[in-house]
Amino acid sequence: MLIISRLTALIAGLLGASGVAAAALAAHGGYGENLRIASEFALIHATLVIALLRAPDRTAQIAAVIVVLGALLFCGDLALRALAGHALAPMAAPTGGLVMIAGWVLAGISLFLNVKRP
Repeated sequence: MLIISRLTALIAGLLGASGVAAAALAAHGGYGENLRIASEFALIHATLVIALLRAPDRTAQIAAVIVVLGALLFCGDLALRALAGHALAPMAAPTGGLVMIAGWVLAGISLFLNVKRP
C-alpha cells in the first residue's frame, strides 16, 4: 500500500499543479467554462487527497485513491474538451464525478469511524 500511497501523493501534487495552470489558461487564454471548472475541481480534490493521505487508517487511503481516479477522469475530460475540442471518452466526466462522490462518502465514513471522543 505504501507504493500506491506514494504514487497517489505524486498524482495529487500534479493534479494541484495542473489546477493552477488550468486556472491561468482559463483566465488568460479564453478556453471557456470547462477549463475553469476543471481547474477548480483539480485544486479542491488535490487538497482533499493530500489530507486523506495524512490520515493513519486504510479507509482514508483508499478514499484518496478513489478521489484521485475520479478527479483524473472528470478534470481530464473537461480539460481535453476545452483544449482539444473532444472528450477523453464517452461519459468520462459523469463517471469521474460519480467516482469523486464515492471518494467523498468514503472519506466521511473514515472520519466518522476515527473521530475520538473528547
